Amino acid sequence: MTRSLLPAFLLFAGLATAGCGGDGRTPLVLYSPHGRDLLALVEESFEAAYPQIDVRYLDMGSQEIFDRVRTEAANPQCDVWFGGPATIFARAAGSGYLEAYEPTWASAIPAESRHPDHLFTALYRTPPVLVYNEDAVPSEEAPSDWEDLLDERWADKVLIRDPLASGTMRTVFGMVLSQSVRDHGSPDAGFEWLRQLDAQTKAYAQNAALLHQKIIRQEGLVTTWTLTDILIQRERGAPLGYHFPTSGSPIINDSIALIKGGRNPEAAKSFIDWIGEKEALMLATSKAYRLPAREDLSPDELPEWARNAIAELHAAEMDWKMIEENGAEWLETWDRTIRGRGKQ
Repeated sequence: MTRSLLPAFLLFAGLATAGCGGDGRTPLVLYSPHGRDLLALVEESFEAAYPQIDVRYLDMGSQEIFDRVRTEAANPQCDVWFGGPATIFARAAGSGYLEAYEPTWASAIPAESRHPDHLFTALYRTPPVLVYNEDAVPSEEAPSDWEDLLDERWADKVLIRDPLASGTMRTVFGMVLSQSVRDHGSPDAGFEWLRQLDAQTKAYAQNAALLHQKIIRQEGLVTTWTLTDILIQRERGAPLGYHFPTSGSPIINDSIALIKGGRNPEAAKSFIDWIGEKEALMLATSKAYRLPAREDLSPDELPEWARNAIAELHAAEMDWKMIEENGAEWLETWDRTIRGRGKQ
């Protein structure tokens, strides 16, 4: 067996044993894009509350989760899909991959952020921001809106997370293209904007960790990524500054769902109920920089960073239905006709 195949083999082997906890506990498998900071915190906290359950998680991009869930539909290996844009959950719901379940906290979530048949529910609000390396770029010169990314000063200095694997970047691209349809009657102007962005882009990072590393090492100077991840990196001392786009951020309804045919649905329902309760939400907010989607939380209950973000954040106008219906096709067109060709 080659070294390159070993991680995939071990991953498959680990999931194949998910139905039989060796220590007698019920295994609960999560697929999530939320990163180890939140996932390790959730694993420890949930297992303390439910010692009979053994949490196991796989950290990957939202589109990668969708692809894996689709591939495993005949024999699901996952119990809970924990995190990602509602638009990609909607595709999974339409394909029959999700099981209806109404969390105990669902009534605190606005109706537009919940699937009408309870196939998924928003848990967090996740805004993308404009990011720059503070050691190389003064705050007053850093991009403050999306158009600034096209300024000639950033030629070959923009880094982008690969949108084919990333729900966050699919959301940003969806914003550009849906606003083009709204303003001009077609996505053509949006595709032209993305072509100009591609011309500015030095590289498309395969995962968020590589994106952070490249910006910190000044392999590129500016990018766009989630506020959550940037605050975590800043807490570790990374020289990453950010601005909320002045014209608005596409605020992601970061959702959660029960996988249809999962092996341990009762444990999965317990997790979904627990993760949206106030205590777990406040833990995620204070320790892992998540903005709760619940509307019944007073701003006074939130930590200072969250209050500041809410005050500064401006939500972009979004046609989520249009993005849901056209996003996959738009990304295929971008990949086929624009990616790597912007400089031509």
